[in-house]
Amino acid sequence: MVDRLANSEANTRRIGIVENCFGAAGQPLTIPGRVLIGEGVLTKLCRKKPKARQFFLFNDILVYGNIVIQKKKYNKQHIIPLENVTIDSIKDEGDLRNGWLIKTPTKSFAVYAATATEKSEWMNHINKCVTDLLSKSGKTPVNEHAAVWVPDSEATVCMRCQKAKFTPVNRRHHCRKCGYVVCGPCSEKRFLLPSQSSKPVRICDFCYDLLSTGDMATCQPGRSDSYSQSLKSSLNNVSDDEDDDSSD
Repeated sequence: MVDRLANSEANTRRIGIVENCFGAAGQPLTIPGRVLIGEGVLTKLCRKKPKARQFFLFNDILVYGNIVIQKKKYNKQHIIPLENVTIDSIKDEGDLRNGWLIKTPTKSFAVYAATATEKSEWMNHINKCVTDLLSKSGKTPVNEHAAVWVPDSEATVCMRCQKAKFTPVNRRHHCRKCGYVVCGPCSEKRFLLPSQSSKPVRICDFCYDLLSTGDMATCQPGRSDSYSQSLKSSLNNVSDDEDDDSSD
């Protein structure tokens, strides 16, 4: 099916429409063999709050962006190579349902679909695309992934020292290794994580000590089951002027 669509006029036209929606600021998406599998709106759990994002699944990449005008204009295009993607389901909790984690070596985050059927379709299609890519390339699945950041609203005090309270002056920071929300004094060190950056990045003291001794696996906690509560607490702290994915 995908091979038949690869060079079809309909597929080329659909990809061209996506390119036009992102405008000049977006990267070109039309390349030989690329097929647009599907698209839809998912709720992405960002650092500050959950936000609706438009996602496009191709047979080799996942693209998403901010919705400016639905079906007409998007910005802040993000492109994720699917061969680096692993997905994990998130347990339903109350009204917070139909979520999963999208994990890559450079960035990981949680998304939620509107229905269980939509979630199942997204996850099945993503998994099939990843499997097909790895099968054709002969590559092995990626084992190391970036931590999923704990939302700001989940931490009123530093998650490491458990003492420092966050204020407009005492700002929140995120450890790039474990994803915890930490205070400045608990995250003054930098460490080179090649999969995330070519320069040393901020990490907490706990992870720095472990990384320095070579015990890297202990730094990153499993977070698959905790994200329903994260989203619940984020929904109670929503404002419209917060930006997406702050770098700090």
